[in-house]
Amino acid sequence: MPASSPASSSASPKPRLVEQIRATIRSLHYSRRTEKAYVGWAVRFVRYHGLRHPGDLGEEEISQFLTHLAVDRKVSASTQNQALNALVFLYKRVLGVDLGKIPRATASKIGRRLPVVMTRNEVARVIERLDGTPRLFVSILYGTGLRLLECCTLRIKDVDFDSRQIVVRAGKGDRDRVTVLPASLVEELAAHVAASRHQYEEDRERDAGWVELPNAYGRKDTDAGRSWPWQWIFPATRTYFHRESRRMRRHHLHETVIQRAVAKAVRQAGVTKRASCHTFRHSFATHLLEDGYDIRTVQQLLGHKDVSTTMIYTHVVNRGWGAVRS
Repeated sequence: MPASSPASSSASPKPRLVEQIRATIRSLHYSRRTEKAYVGWAVRFVRYHGLRHPGDLGEEEISQFLTHLAVDRKVSASTQNQALNALVFLYKRVLGVDLGKIPRATASKIGRRLPVVMTRNEVARVIERLDGTPRLFVSILYGTGLRLLECCTLRIKDVDFDSRQIVVRAGKGDRDRVTVLPASLVEELAAHVAASRHQYEEDRERDAGWVELPNAYGRKDTDAGRSWPWQWIFPATRTYFHRESRRMRRHHLHETVIQRAVAKAVRQAGVTKRASCHTFRHSFATHLLEDGYDIRTVQQLLGHKDVSTTMIYTHVVNRGWGAVRS
């Protein structure tokens, strides 16, 4: 028998480390942001140790890297903890190595930080300096307490105009929740959805109109990706060609569009606080507490797992010592 060629006898090349991490994270249905963060920390860890493979490193090298983050990079405690979680995931889930006790690393100082909250007047001044889609988008952030990406990924089926409710699917921690839809935004949001419907119909006419679906739902319902209920509330202005499905898709509005618009509006409004898109969520919670709503209700609307997370807003609410007149 003729000898087999080296190409046929050799096994397929082993995937690169980054590809292994991505494949493992996606098999566990972690969010894209978690994937980006974990891959980033793995790359930084490898580069810090002179491009040595993590399989040749261990607990001591992890401790050295965490100390470097705290001492040299001066990262916060939450950032250092995220790096540790990423490395534990890398060793346990990807490399199949159970780490022993990691030698004590220099810990970043855990400080107490209050959330940045705008007054009602400041919120109004910022929103007044926005136009079109960013204005509606930010109004929803403030009126519902949604996170930026939660609002970006809203779909038509998630908004109930009759009940004035918004269902947040797979929010932080992969949890669903229901929040309010302000009555003042119903008419404007409905007009926006009607305009999106017109764009959607034009997409279908040119064999486009497909959107990304969560997990493997596209295999269960092959037509769902082009159905109206699954379309984005805030679609992107352009379509793109998806190579795997060989279809023209439309992504949701990218978060940087809103971030840039808010940063500009904050400057124009003369707000000196370090306000961002997430500040509207903080302001939503604080203003509800000022209006007398109980903290459990606010916790449910925000989707906090523990009420202790929501309690931070009681320290900035305009009552108690904050309302004392000298």
